[in-house]
Amino acid sequence: MPRSTPRCLGRLGLAALFAIAAIAIPAASAAPQVVIYRCTDASGALTVQNDEPCPAGSQQQRTVVDPPPPMPAYVPQTPPPAAPAPAPAAEPATTAAPAAPDRPDAPPPARIADADRLPPPPIFRCHTPGNDRYISESSEPQPRCVALQTVGINGDPSLAAGAACEWQYDRCERVPDGEACDGWRQRGREIESGWRYARGDAKAPLQEEFARVATILGDTTCGLPGSP
Repeated sequence: MPRSTPRCLGRLGLAALFAIAAIAIPAASAAPQVVIYRCTDASGALTVQNDEPCPAGSQQQRTVVDPPPPMPAYVPQTPPPAAPAPAPAAEPATTAAPAAPDRPDAPPPARIADADRLPPPPIFRCHTPGNDRYISESSEPQPRCVALQTVGINGDPSLAAGAACEWQYDRCERVPDGEACDGWRQRGREIESGWRYARGDAKAPLQEEFARVATILGDTTCGLPGSP
């Protein structure tokens, strides 16, 4: 076998020695052994060479390196089959919550003979100072204290030092007897409207108030067929 040309690698450690050996070894599994010579001359300079003894007058260390075993052929791994996804758990059947009623519940009408029915109580139509109108069961509703704008001593609203309000009273007039049933029906609609927009604990009192008005309409002459 022809010898390779000696190569001078300078001052190398043991790691460089085996690196050179690995480069020099053929990849085939039947490659022969490689002989590495470590040469130190009279001046102390170190050279490492393969398959070539050190020159005369040098201190020589000889190392035989076996070629590494051939790398095994790469075999791609087949991924294991994915586990089937678990079936979704069946949700327990729930009972649907009852829908909120469209209007407050009214009590069933009382069984009163038509001859025993009385006219409904008086009811009043009221007007606010702002010209709003509503139905009231009282001829003298409670007054309201409407806030007034206050100003500073120089007339500047931003320098106002206090607050003030004006008591306002609504004007009310009795609904004529022939229209009293319509007045009570309007009163029921106003209570129902307030019930729809009420929140929390405010709903229950309006529910009771609506039931009371419905009872008046059912037990008086307003409940007669064809009543005005």
